[in-house]
Amino acid sequence: MKKLIYLIICFTLVFAGCKQSVKKENFPKLEVSVNHRFLTAGGEPFFWLGDTGWLLLSKLNSPDVENYLQDRKEKGFNVIQVMVLHTLSAVNIQGDSALIGQNVATPNVGLSKNGTGYWENLDHVIDLAAEKGIYMALVPVWGSNVKAGTVTSKQAEIYAEFLAKRYKDKSNVIWLNGGDVRGSDSIHVWQTIGSTIKKFSPSQLVTFHPFGRTQSSRWFHQEPWLDFNMFQSGHRRYDQDTARNETRYGEDNWRYLADDYQKSPVKPTLDGEPSYEGIPQGLHDTLQPRWKDSDVRRYAYWSVFSGACGFTYGHNSVMQFYTSSPAAGAYGAREPWTVAINSPGAIQMKHLKNLMLKYHFQEMVPAQAIISNQGERYNYLTAIQGKNCILVYTCNGRPINLETEYTIGNELIARWFSPRDGKIVEAGEVDKNGISEFDPPGEEADGNDWVLIIENISLKN
Repeated sequence: MKKLIYLIICFTLVFAGCKQSVKKENFPKLEVSVNHRFLTAGGEPFFWLGDTGWLLLSKLNSPDVENYLQDRKEKGFNVIQVMVLHTLSAVNIQGDSALIGQNVATPNVGLSKNGTGYWENLDHVIDLAAEKGIYMALVPVWGSNVKAGTVTSKQAEIYAEFLAKRYKDKSNVIWLNGGDVRGSDSIHVWQTIGSTIKKFSPSQLVTFHPFGRTQSSRWFHQEPWLDFNMFQSGHRRYDQDTARNETRYGEDNWRYLADDYQKSPVKPTLDGEPSYEGIPQGLHDTLQPRWKDSDVRRYAYWSVFSGACGFTYGHNSVMQFYTSSPAAGAYGAREPWTVAINSPGAIQMKHLKNLMLKYHFQEMVPAQAIISNQGERYNYLTAIQGKNCILVYTCNGRPINLETEYTIGNELIARWFSPRDGKIVEAGEVDKNGISEFDPPGEEADGNDWVLIIENISLKN
């Protein structure tokens, strides 16, 4: 009898929480584009530029959230990826528990002695992000909890319904099902979460955040609840990969794009977790070299020039909101997040976003056939083409040889765009009678990356 009374109270709390769904916001609705390759916001092209603020809900107080979101807004980020539940014992910085009895089916919707609670804090974060023009990509429950068997399908169904009903009118909410896990691990739970959210909140976009070196399309591409694909290219070097099937692409994150790009039905896709700036190569050995801003840029331009609808950046200290302490953070983090938010890679991401918006990324398609010396691994060159422009990326300043049977017109100019600072310099004449070679400024070296822009000057973007 006591157990029955407890369950009745819990369910009452859950659905009381559903009734507290905040009022509908005047915020651009995120949708899949007509051609199913990209996203739109309020009908306008939307280039996803994400940041991983995974532990925001458990680590930051309200002023810190304000400062973090304002900083990301100023740097051009428009999506923040956050865990709703990192663990089933999750609490916010005020000590408010997210769940009753560490059960996802019984969210703790009661207010704390401070007059707030875990879910009220999430409400506030979502509202604050909306004020700054930022979408919140929320992971309902991190994959390790489900993989460990602590979340059943029935519990997941109740929890997903609670989330969907509470936030269905929040047009700046995106759902990231999964959370660093293979879809085959407890697939019935992931199917339940995805389908339940879509049932009770059909207008919000849903994807799946998979394990490193895997992609959501491997398990869920045909599912009606999956609106767009996401892959995690991961944190390892080529030589750190194992022989397992899912690591066959190594650091070549453009290969996941090429794979998803050919699938039917057509769905947008992007790299939702590449190597983080400042994290050890391979993750776990802190004596290994750290990934740098140049590595992050390489992942970003490789994937976007292969047809991605955007890109998610990450920094080791920021994703866990590490603060100064005698002990290092996870993965050897030592730099406080308040300093790391100004790391070079974070500052440089806006140049990619601005470039793609300027040249109408929603009209562009991959154009590898135009490159006659594509190369492999770090020598790989990638190209994307629009109606009146061609963009080609080299991550190390290697010369670019192009088949110049262009279809973008006869009045062509060539320029170099620097992903490091967004500056543009002239690149010389364009020969349309054969192969043109373009030699980027500087010596060939890792991090001397450039974008070759060939543009028809008779047409204006």
